[in-house]
Amino acid sequence: VQLQASGGGLVQAGGSLKLSCAVSGGTFRSYAMGWFRQAPGKEREFVARWNGGFIYYADSVKGRFTISRDNTKNTVYLQMNSLKPEDTAVYYCAGDLSSRAVLDGKPMYWGQGTQVTVSS
Repeated sequence: VQLQASGGGLVQAGGSLKLSCAVSGGTFRSYAMGWFRQAPGKEREFVARWNGGFIYYADSVKGRFTISRDNTKNTVYLQMNSLKPEDTAVYYCAGDLSSRAVLDGKPMYWGQGTQVTVSS
């Protein structure tokens, strides 16, 4: 299974970006999918996940970020609105057949990461 993330970039505070993660090599609809991020000098943290129709967000992004998936395109998205400088990080998509693994931040499959930089 391979994950290819894209869509990162430089944006001003208050702006928006939409990340995409294309999945190949597996039965996409069977996978729990999540987005994580890692800022410089910080540990990787959970951002959002979608498993079995249930969606969860980190408190820090709730109301601003939206995770979605298109099973016909084997792609999961992260729409990020009202971006803040503290959202600056490398964003990773990840997936696993086990929703628990995504919940625990230990999914088997990871994308390569895409840089999001929010300027103040």
